[in-house]
Amino acid sequence: MLQSVHLRDVGPAAEMAWELGSRLNLITGDNGLGKSFLLDVAWWALTRTWAREPVVPAPGPAGGSISYRCDGQTTAVTVESYFDRNAWQWPVKQGKPPKTGLVLYAQVDGGLSVWDEARNSSRKGAPDRPAAFLFSAADVWSVSAHCEGLIRDWASWQREEGEAFNVLRAALAALSPSPVDPVRPGDIRRVSPNDKLSYPTLRMPYGQDVPVHHASAGMRRIIGLAYLLVWAWQEHIAACALRGAAPARKMTLLVDEAEAHLHPQWQRRIVPALLHVMDAVAGAGACATQAVVVTHSPLVTASVEPHFDPATDAWFDLDLEPATRAVQLTKRPFVRRGTADRWLTSEAFDLRSEGSSVEAEAAIAAAEALLDRERETGAWPEEDAERTTEALGAVLPEQDPFWVRWLYRVQHRSGLR
Repeated sequence: MLQSVHLRDVGPAAEMAWELGSRLNLITGDNGLGKSFLLDVAWWALTRTWAREPVVPAPGPAGGSISYRCDGQTTAVTVESYFDRNAWQWPVKQGKPPKTGLVLYAQVDGGLSVWDEARNSSRKGAPDRPAAFLFSAADVWSVSAHCEGLIRDWASWQREEGEAFNVLRAALAALSPSPVDPVRPGDIRRVSPNDKLSYPTLRMPYGQDVPVHHASAGMRRIIGLAYLLVWAWQEHIAACALRGAAPARKMTLLVDEAEAHLHPQWQRRIVPALLHVMDAVAGAGACATQAVVVTHSPLVTASVEPHFDPATDAWFDLDLEPATRAVQLTKRPFVRRGTADRWLTSEAFDLRSEGSSVEAEAAIAAAEALLDRERETGAWPEEDAERTTEALGAVLPEQDPFWVRWLYRVQHRSGLR
């Protein structure tokens, strides 16, 4: 498991220190501040490969360094790497890397990456082992050099009715938006007289079986995640059996924007469901699991409140400091806020109001400034109040709490004259 990462002169900040929780790690922050960058670095630290292009320091004399600490076989291992501009890589000392088990990375564009200690190697002298399995969004669904693809594997598992299909079916049920309408496999069937391939289907709530490749973007994201977990673990077990090795005792899942394409019903279930599925796939207790999840959704942060344990979990927030314009990574105390709208005004999302329009937020800010001025001077500017009332009435619904309070204030001041 990844314990910590320390970055100097690489990424959006001059320095970042990241101490991870052993089970769940949430990352929030505005676009462009480094959330996906942190996932890329975490993947490299655990696998010594890059799932996408390698991160590089900005041009200049500073070379940049990445140091990280992760669990070894018996003790924690610390690794430090300085960027080599001549070789254009992050070199590490050769030798046996720490055992990191199974590492899975779900990118926001639908691409999936897998590193398996039983099938991959970061050492020279292992030509039979690829550095990692990197699948584009299209690769996930079709045959590639290392994978039969979701469509063929799913169909084979369903015909066999073995453990792989049972685990897949359970994963889909756990990742469903509602227990009332679970994501369920339908029948395997051909979809075209000119296509000899038979396709797995999803049984929709309205009774039809829809081929998986025709499913919505949200469903494709969910079944892609379910397939990644099941395929990676099943292939790992098969490789361990052939090599006479014990299965991994660690699994790390990196997910970029877990809520991508998902309806709000799904957004508030996805992260607890992923934790459950990871344990179910790998066998609860037999394999330690760690998740690092990037999110822009207040429904996601609200959904983990019943499951968040400060002893094993952590929340990290990326902010742009107003004075210095520097990016800062902060580990914040996870405070239960109860609802998604309260999360909107938290440090995670930094909105002034609980989900209102930009125009409503501006009108409320102007009204609050007027009230502040009244408290300071004791005077009530009638003309300004009329303009503010008109602006608020144009953008706020009648039942809005601020609008109700504002009308009471206006009427109260009118009654005093």
